[in-house]
Amino acid sequence: MLPLKGDGGSFVLNAMQQDMLGTARKGISVVLLSPTGSGKTLAYLLPLLEKLDAKSDNLQALVIVPSRELATQTVDVAKRLCSELRACACYGGRPAMEEHQQMKGLRPHLVAATPGRLLDHLQKGNLLPDNVETLVIDEFDKSLELGFREQMQGIVAMLPSVGQRILLSATDSDDIPAFVGTDKCLRLNFLDEESDDRISLRLVKSPEKDKLQTLYRLLCTLGTQKSLVFVGYRESVERVGKYLEEQDIMADIFHGGMEQRDRERALYRFMNGSVGVFVSTDLAARGLDITAVDNIIHYHLPSSEEACTHRNGRTARWDMQGSAYFIIGPEERLPDFISAEEAEPYPLPANVPPPAKPLWVTLYIGKGKKDKISRGDIVGFLTKQGGLESSQIGRIDVLPHWAYVAVERAISRELLCRIKGLKIKGQKTIYALAGH
Repeated sequence: MLPLKGDGGSFVLNAMQQDMLGTARKGISVVLLSPTGSGKTLAYLLPLLEKLDAKSDNLQALVIVPSRELATQTVDVAKRLCSELRACACYGGRPAMEEHQQMKGLRPHLVAATPGRLLDHLQKGNLLPDNVETLVIDEFDKSLELGFREQMQGIVAMLPSVGQRILLSATDSDDIPAFVGTDKCLRLNFLDEESDDRISLRLVKSPEKDKLQTLYRLLCTLGTQKSLVFVGYRESVERVGKYLEEQDIMADIFHGGMEQRDRERALYRFMNGSVGVFVSTDLAARGLDITAVDNIIHYHLPSSEEACTHRNGRTARWDMQGSAYFIIGPEERLPDFISAEEAEPYPLPANVPPPAKPLWVTLYIGKGKKDKISRGDIVGFLTKQGGLESSQIGRIDVLPHWAYVAVERAISRELLCRIKGLKIKGQKTIYALAGH
């Protein structure tokens, strides 16, 4: 058993997590349906990590996810729960050989991967599946879509020792293919919980077919609140992002055609609050555990009730409140799956305030985990040599070769002058502000 940082009894778990923990500990296969933001990742990782053999060098569990962001976030959460866990994320968009070399040195207990990349590693023998006893399929309604099914069937066929299957989603699906082996799974359905009561639906009318000016006025009205804007196409994401930048609104963009590093940088800046507006395709509707998103803005209307559920699920996570705004053009109407009675009209004021700057800014530090830099090192450096109070330091993300730190915008320029040329943990590096 791997030693968790705390045990299942020391975490404050909601009813869904307690039910899942008790069931999964017995080795029972489960299909878990629960709203986004309810804590499904923790619900399955706690019992899964308990059963892994810390002394073994064998791969023992696979987590299949539909996106690279969910793969990396799954591994990050697992490592925070258990410092002795050896885990890695595998996904397309980077060399498979690089991942193979990492796995050879790491000998992971757990791998979180997208279907295509996982099948590639299994077929090449880079991952040995003989001792994999637990298979998790997260966002299974997406991972088992027709485009993934051939890959998923190939993966399942190469796992001879799987005894427990765990499938998770925020939307139900009756179309689970037989090869997954869920015919004997216990179904835990928490989709009727009152999560929708925490989201206020609001209707914003645009007088023009081109909604850019309406979006701008809405964002100015919302001030420093964190807003996630959903747009239907990659090209539209670029167009909306460029327009907002020209209007002096600090916004980052996010879509599948971007380079991985650019996507990661945009995500970190939004997550740490140094950028208040995040414009994305539906890629951001799943698997991103972004805390404290105040508003979901449907610039382009969702294509289905399922898409709407996943978009809105980025706000009101856990026990928080949130709002979802639907911008409706003169020739549009609300989709049938959205009740007009539930969507409260939200008239914009005639005169809106100027764009508000986020309260935080991102400090880039050119050293990371490979340089033996930790969160504690960064906090110590910024407080002792940078002269900051701990309250002036926000989220810290330490990556292999660099780190991002949220610091208060009001003191960021002064901080940069103080630390310029100073060494962190005896190492000279680059410091720069992003999103200022």
